[in-house]
Formats: sequence, C-alpha cells, structure tokens
Amino acid sequence: MGPQTANRSDGSSLVSQPRVRTVVVLAAGEGKRMKSALPKVLHPLLGRTLVGHVLAAAAPLAPDHTLVVVGHGADQVTGHLAEVAPDANAVLQAEQRGTGHAVRIALDAAPDRAGTVIVINGDAPLLRPETVAALVEAHETAGAAATVLAAEVPDPTGLGRIVRDEVGRLEQIVEERDATPAQRAIREINAGIYAFDAARLRDTLGKLSTDNDQGEEYLTDVFGLFAATGEPVVVHVAADATETLGCNDRVELAALRQLLRDRVNTGWMRAGVTLLDPATTWIDVTVTLDRDAVVDQNTQLRGATSVGTGAVVGPDVTLIDTSVGAGATVLRSHAVSAVIGDRASVGPYAYLRPDARLAEQAKVGTFVEVKNSEVGAGAKVPHLSYVGDATIGARANIGAATIFVNYDGVAKHRTTVGEAAFVGCDTTLIAPVEVGAGAYVAAGSAIDSDVPPGALGVARGRQRNIEGWVARRRAGTRSAEAAERAQAAAAERALSGADGASQGEAIHAAADAGGVGPAKGDTATE
Repeated sequence: MGPQTANRSDGSSLVSQPRVRTVVVLAAGEGKRMKSALPKVLHPLLGRTLVGHVLAAAAPLAPDHTLVVVGHGADQVTGHLAEVAPDANAVLQAEQRGTGHAVRIALDAAPDRAGTVIVINGDAPLLRPETVAALVEAHETAGAAATVLAAEVPDPTGLGRIVRDEVGRLEQIVEERDATPAQRAIREINAGIYAFDAARLRDTLGKLSTDNDQGEEYLTDVFGLFAATGEPVVVHVAADATETLGCNDRVELAALRQLLRDRVNTGWMRAGVTLLDPATTWIDVTVTLDRDAVVDQNTQLRGATSVGTGAVVGPDVTLIDTSVGAGATVLRSHAVSAVIGDRASVGPYAYLRPDARLAEQAKVGTFVEVKNSEVGAGAKVPHLSYVGDATIGARANIGAATIFVNYDGVAKHRTTVGEAAFVGCDTTLIAPVEVGAGAYVAAGSAIDSDVPPGALGVARGRQRNIEGWVARRRAGTRSAEAAERAQAAAAERALSGADGASQGEAIHAAADAGGVGPAKGDTATE
C-alpha cells in the first residue's frame, strides 16, 4: 500500500509511513458436507470460485502480502491460486487443528509482517470490497487489538455468537456447539472476518487452548483473551447480513448463487441494461454490458463475455468468453470464445465455436456451426451449414447445406470464399480451396479446385431422366398410380390447349411432358 499524505497546519504536506496490511484467507477445510472431490473453496459461483470471490473482495486493500492457508486438496487450490491470484502465497496446514492454528502457521510464513492482519474465511463469496474496507478502517481508526465483522440474522443456527457485556462491549465469541442456551438465543453472529494488530495477535495466538467441544484452536478465542486483559476490541456490524453468508453444502451454495444473481442483475438494470426476466438470467461477475443492451429470458452470460450497446441477446442463449457488438442480435444460440460484430445476426440454433469471428452485419442463421473462421461484413450463412477454418469475404452468400471440409484425418486446412461470391445450396468445399471474388458455385457441387474470380464452378454429375421407369419397375405401387394420374392429366391439358395444332402434335407434346428441360439455375438461399 502506498504512503499516506497528511496536511500540516501551515498547509504543506507530510508523507506518513504506509500502513502495512496482510490478508490471510482460510481455505484449508475439506467441506465434507459438499460431498465432492473438489475442495469446497473451488466450487464455482457466477464467474469465480468461492475463494476467488474472497480474494477479489480483499484485493482493493492493496495488501502487502496475501497468504492463503491450504490443506484439503492443497495442490488443486494452489494451482488455482496461480491462475487467479499469482501474487498470493499458499501456506500449507498439513493437519487441520483449527482456525487459530491456521493463522499462526500463516504468520509464521511471514514473520516480519507488522501492521494490520485481515483474516477472511474462504467461503464468503458475497462479501463486498466496501465492507472489508469499512472493517479495516474501523479497526485502524480505533487502534484496536482486534475487530470482528458481525451481523444480525433471523436464524443464527450453526453460527458463532457475539457475546457482549452489560454495556455492549464485546466479551467473547462463542461457537454454537460450546454456547449456553442463553447464548444460543443471541442473533448477532460472527461473520468469520476479522482485523488484528499483527504484533498483539502473534503474542496471543500462542495462548490458545484446545479446551472446547472440537478440540481445536479457535481464532475467536483471541477476542476473549484480549477483552480479559483490557485490550481494545471492536465489533463492526455489516450493513447487509447476506454478505456474511458462508457455504457448507450444495443447498447453501445454490442459495448463494441466487442471491449473487439478484445482486448482479439489479446492478446491471440500474446501470441501464434491460433484463426481461431477471429470474432466468445468469450473468457472471466478470461480464460487461453496455447501456441499452437487452437480455431476454433463459440466458447465461459467462466468463469474459461483453455485450455492446443496443445489442439483443436471448432468449435461450449461452455466451462464454464472447464479444457481442453494438446492435447485434443473438437468438437461441451457443457461443464460446467468439466475436460477433456490430449489427451482426446469430441464430436461432447457431453454434459459434472458438475463434468464430463475425464482422459487421454478418449473418449466421439456423443450424449453422462456425469454428475458427471469419465471416466478412454483410456476408450470410443463413442455415444448415458447417463453416470450419474458413475466410468468407464481405457480402458473400453461402447457400443452405454447405459444408466446408477442413480436416483430412491428420491436419486442418483452410477455405477462402472471396468478396460477393455466391455458393449454391448443398455444396461441399474441400480444403484447401479458394472461391474467387464474385465467383459462383453451382448448387450440389463438390469443389476441390480453385474457382477463379467471376467464374462459375460446377462439379456434379449430369442429370439423366429414364422415362417410364416407374411403370416398368414399380408397377402397382402408389408411386406408379400417382405417375399415371399425372401423365393422364398432362395429356388432357395438352389436348385442350392444342389451339389449332393437330391431334397428333398434341399427343406428341403430352408425351414430351416431364422430359429433360433447360438446366436449372445455380441457386442458393438467403
């Protein structure tokens, strides 16, 4: 933490010594009631793990040292810390002998640390940075030996109680299993978040006993020891009791997730984002949204996702680490590590895989999958297509059921479709291949050679009609009966419409009905 500035009486400034702060996060517990191979503090909650939320709440303090006490699943927790808080140091509590023992081990790993020590349980994900800062300010302003964060709750079952004397001063903190009936009736609880003077804490930790129901060293007993010797101790009451909630099983985890969802959603709505159904909208704390974005029901926005101004996302959308540009629309689709440009359109039922990049006003429509590909400005892939390892130029049109064949069983290859190119329906583009700017590809083609700019690429068998085949080979079937009726109707129309032609010419015309006509246009869909 940087130096603090105070003003002299003459108006000049005096730079005081910075306050040294050490944060200790208690993350060694197994969390047996979670019934999970994953350590409790690593369970996810809207974009961060439980311990990740705690570290984020403490980070604005700019501590000189952050110590995370690990035990159960130590390797997993330590690995996670390297990813989310590389400046934090893991301290191993090989044998879990209580919270007092854990803090003593942590301070032994940093023996020269003075100033304020902030201790936080690793399973308090709703804790706000402002609340931690207020606790520390109250502690340091009072010059207290110890300060505890407390809260008034309607049901204190399972929680430690704040026991005060007749004038309201803290007398002790009592765990529920060690409490008397009168103490259990107290609704002011210990939130498991503390601030201590480092020197006085070190001296007192060695005096803790294990004479309690669990046979452990309770950190909370430090408060009683301080109070008994006249050391100043402070109770700082949280303005919002929900911030103090911890998590012991998956039911409580689900409840915390709902509370955090509501907090996040309320914040975004107050910031100018429209959430049409907040109860079914789940937004990670790491997501960013611009004003006037609209999020429809049954939508999940996760990770580093961002949504631009005026964009409409949902219903039924999941976006993970995906950027959505201003004015874009995403409907009933799933995207991972994708970029959706301004005013682009995605869905319904599209799948954007990593490195799918849609430029301004590009369209990826129904049942289209895009992976590691660029779709240029104004280009369209409207439906039923797979685009893998491709570059599609601006204003190109990709017809329905087009497959970009990118994998030969060993390596991936790229396909390039040029600006304003037109690819007909049911086409296979076999990479590596390039369709030039303004070129056309006939519907039903399998293209394995480059198509020059402005050319028409055709790669399909020529159609041949065998007249009378059904009557000869499928006589008596429904198909044969339908064909016979159609042929009779065609002959009757030809006779009635002869208009001066001989009867023989009319019959000849009827016989030709259904024959091979001009080649169909090489069409795509939009």
